[in-house]
Amino acid sequence: MSGKLYGIGVGPGDPELITLKAARMIESAEVIAYPAPDPGESFARAIAAKHIAGDTREIVIRIAMRAGHVPSEPYDRAAEAIAAELEEGRDVVVLCEGDPFFYGTFMYLHDRLCPRFGCEIVPGVSSLTAVAAAASRPLTRRTGTLNVFPATLDPAILKARLSESEAAAILKVGRHLPQLKELIADLGRLDEAVYVSHASLPQQKVVPLAELEADEAPYFSMILIAKVER
Repeated sequence: MSGKLYGIGVGPGDPELITLKAARMIESAEVIAYPAPDPGESFARAIAAKHIAGDTREIVIRIAMRAGHVPSEPYDRAAEAIAAELEEGRDVVVLCEGDPFFYGTFMYLHDRLCPRFGCEIVPGVSSLTAVAAAASRPLTRRTGTLNVFPATLDPAILKARLSESEAAAILKVGRHLPQLKELIADLGRLDEAVYVSHASLPQQKVVPLAELEADEAPYFSMILIAKVER
């Protein structure tokens, strides 16, 4: 009998935001897998570290990410290694920062493996809700709507969509920060925007976008745009 694949959301960074179910499953896992930069340490593993037993087998998914490009080879190799464990009847827990299905790396393994094996998703606290909490900004209220955009969108497309949005979140800010500030200012919405980086972590930063003096942002940063109601 084949093992089962689990996609586990470990939250935005604060280890205390791991759900009870995720912690229990990580603690009992015989095999875990997780993404890591190439080179570098895995953020997902660091979040879950205290729940990983010493004898747990680990599959590291090394990914050299480039802007706007999702490489297929690392996920193909990881899927092959995970499939070998599943075929031997061993369950595999895959750690994913935030939530597995909200811009999560696990979705690429899900595409490759879940048609062949049993699969369960354990949702996690997403970066979106963590940023809203850090900024003390409700995302929506009553009949309001929220749009979510990656900063990697074509600027003209992003500007057009933002102009039609009641409230919006822009993820993956990084090197796009100066361009985003200019675009949001052109729309007359700079005073509605707040910048958050490293939400839930000790180095968390929350600043009105109009007051932010920086030319670049870390990958784990987001801009929220919405009118503040009193």
